[in-house]
Amino acid sequence: MEAIKINLDDYVLSGGGFNGESYDHKTDPSIMLKLYFPGKIQQPLDEMMLARKVYDLGIPSPEPGDYVVTQDGRYGIRFHRIVGKKSYSRATGDDPANVEKYAVEFAQMCKLLHSTHVDVSQFENVKDRYLRLLEQNPFFIAAEKDRLGRFIADAPDEDTAIHGDLQFSNAIFAGDRKYFIDLGDFCYGNHLFDVGMVYLCCCLDGEDFIRETFHMSKSLALKFWEYFAPEYFGKDRPLKDIEEEIRPFAGLKTLIIERDANCPMPEFRAALTSIL
Repeated sequence: MEAIKINLDDYVLSGGGFNGESYDHKTDPSIMLKLYFPGKIQQPLDEMMLARKVYDLGIPSPEPGDYVVTQDGRYGIRFHRIVGKKSYSRATGDDPANVEKYAVEFAQMCKLLHSTHVDVSQFENVKDRYLRLLEQNPFFIAAEKDRLGRFIADAPDEDTAIHGDLQFSNAIFAGDRKYFIDLGDFCYGNHLFDVGMVYLCCCLDGEDFIRETFHMSKSLALKFWEYFAPEYFGKDRPLKDIEEEIRPFAGLKTLIIERDANCPMPEFRAALTSIL
């Protein structure tokens, strides 16, 4: 796919993340741009193709438009902009009195996503992704890798959708319409690999990170989880039992965090105690 050349002067910066920045079009409110940092070429192309497949699958997500490149060689994707959107993390931080409402709505979105069956020939298996991350990780010793690998391989298989980065900042709403965003890690498999990220964001991340990234205190994030968990897993299950099940899957996110940080992360490895 050939990238369409655009002029970044036509856009205004609206946000940022680990891989790049987001922009709104100055004169056309229906267009938003996700622009990757310099040097990333294949990643936005891969995400563009994946975003189209996810959208065509019927997953509620912004419609992808064009694969683009700026004058200075940065690549990105144009999407249909959801006007008036708000993420579930920002909404919770701005309106903490309604944390239960937002947590329940997000949980219902996740349950619907995780009940969506996919053509497994079109997407990656989440277990294959984690086994690859484990093989590439230089910080676990061989015996630890063996235990983690067995845990990943033994997880029950599912043929349903996985967001891949299921933070409550990656679900948005505008009025009564709800969407998932940042689906570059979309795959399929066991839902616990996905929900582990929700637990990590709410319960394992530190106070400063939660305030900076999710715009709320850690105590409010913990409340979000306490409302999310029974709505997602069932109100008849004790929270303690849910957390014991989900904790090692949250700990596996260490493989992603250590890859990006390029150093061991003991605060997240603690969640892997039951495996190691």
